Amino acid sequence: MNTAMPGLLAATILWQVLLAVALLGTLTSTIFLGMVLVAARRYQRLARAAKASAAAVAASSLPAVTILKPVHGMEPRLAENLESFFKQDYPQYEIIFGARDADNAALKVAEEVRRRYPQVKSSIVLSGPPTWPNAKVFSLAKMIRTSANDYFVISDSDVLVAPDFLRNVVAPLLDPQVGLVTCPYQGIPSSDLWSSLEALGMSIEMPSGVMVADMMEGMRFAMGAVMATRRDALDKIGGIAATADYYSDDFVLGNEVWVAGYKVVLSHHIVGHVLLPRSFQQTFGDQLRWMKSTRYSRPAGHVGSGLTFAMPFGILGLISAAALGHVGVGIGLLAAAFLNRVIQAIAVGWGVIGDPRALRRCWLYPLRDLMGSVIWMGSFTSRRFLWRGEVYRFSNGGKIIPQHRPATNAVANRL
Repeated sequence: MNTAMPGLLAATILWQVLLAVALLGTLTSTIFLGMVLVAARRYQRLARAAKASAAAVAASSLPAVTILKPVHGMEPRLAENLESFFKQDYPQYEIIFGARDADNAALKVAEEVRRRYPQVKSSIVLSGPPTWPNAKVFSLAKMIRTSANDYFVISDSDVLVAPDFLRNVVAPLLDPQVGLVTCPYQGIPSSDLWSSLEALGMSIEMPSGVMVADMMEGMRFAMGAVMATRRDALDKIGGIAATADYYSDDFVLGNEVWVAGYKVVLSHHIVGHVLLPRSFQQTFGDQLRWMKSTRYSRPAGHVGSGLTFAMPFGILGLISAAALGHVGVGIGLLAAAFLNRVIQAIAVGWGVIGDPRALRRCWLYPLRDLMGSVIWMGSFTSRRFLWRGEVYRFSNGGKIIPQHRPATNAVANRL
């Protein structure tokens, strides 16, 4: 019996330590929720003022704009996404599509949409095989060279926008101190579970972190769904080539513009992000890639984000408290974690982003939170990742190295 005592004592101490970790995580995730709620109220207040300001700008004061639209292969609702950019209530704009070669299936869809809107100036630029690490940025550089306009909107092919999109994202750029505008987005899922979970993350998790960052230190980065900027801001950072060695070119572009002395604005205008039908492997792989990118581009913040999850601490609290004979305490911790994420889903996803799914499926968001924590832990594994059919490797600072094609330094070898 005496020989069993040390082992029992060690097990008790271990469960007590794990319960303490669960209590700490419950505290930090609750503090984070409080910060999110305050940041959400702040964003809504600023958004109302920004919307009124944009509406007051006369159409005659709006500059000519070039929409840069890189495409890469077929996607669900691609025609609808692209067509939404041809329906803009805006006096003068053009759309430039970019692809690696003419055989890209997405270009056939783009051509069909272009024919339906001959009144909108549009063109296609073929970049050829990329020589920079980030193939999309390589294409963007060639697209920018063909435009005579000084205002640009860079947007992914899976983005869906309303007719007043351009008017709202361009208006803040009339202030010469503003160098970039970026938009929050609402996830639009397919009918499967995994895309639904990913869409909830886009409508809840992503804007929560962004609004808190904006409240705490101001916007110092951008999000890739939409980035509106001016030529003078791009020139000041050395052109779009400044972002071409990175996977998170959106984050880097916003950060470089901020470092150059411009303001980066989180727009009041929310766009749609249309998701592919997803398998678990695809969802996990894509989000693991994004998490790894965050780990290498913002290491301190990435480590700290582990304390913002709620469900893993709730589950740990249930298990450790039950092992110590306090089942009621464990159930309370799990319930607190679940309620924490439901409140976040309703307040941000529905209250701020306006996603009705975040209200109807608020009970599902805790599962997304748990999945996110697993992906976060997985981000501390291998540096290698698959992106658009090519294998890359992360290096320090978030730079990427293609593993199966040569790539030159973009800044040293500008187009």
